[in-house]
Amino acid sequence: MKIFFGGIIQGSKMGQNIHTQDYRQQIKDILKNKHDNIEVFDPFDGHEGSIHYNDDQARAVFFKHLEEVRSSDLLIAYLPEASLGTAIEIWEAYNRGIPILSISPLTTNWIIRFIPKRNFETIERFRQFIIENDIERLYSREIKESV
Repeated sequence: MKIFFGGIIQGSKMGQNIHTQDYRQQIKDILKNKHDNIEVFDPFDGHEGSIHYNDDQARAVFFKHLEEVRSSDLLIAYLPEASLGTAIEIWEAYNRGIPILSISPLTTNWIIRFIPKRNFETIERFRQFIIENDIERLYSREIKESV
């Protein structure tokens, strides 16, 4: 099972500032502690300095990451605030019929309300869901396509 793990990087920050990315390892650890055989694609891995990419490099990486979304079985999005990039990844997954889980306190936001199969307001609530459920069984591409 391949999971695309999207999340806020720059959000609405101006200039070359980004949000702290500590959440990434925390969520990957939650997934790997329960499911050691899943592949988690994190678009920030290997692109920690992407805020400094020139236009050609940034464009190539952005569209390559959208290809990764399209080849995933599940998208997990972390959105403590709005993120244009993550919203596009969510929309791309949605249009391809790829299940989406979100972790966001933005419960009145229409993207969060209407598109993910399930939203968790906190990382802790997401952790509990992963502990109690077999995410591979719930959201594998084979089961999704047979429904």
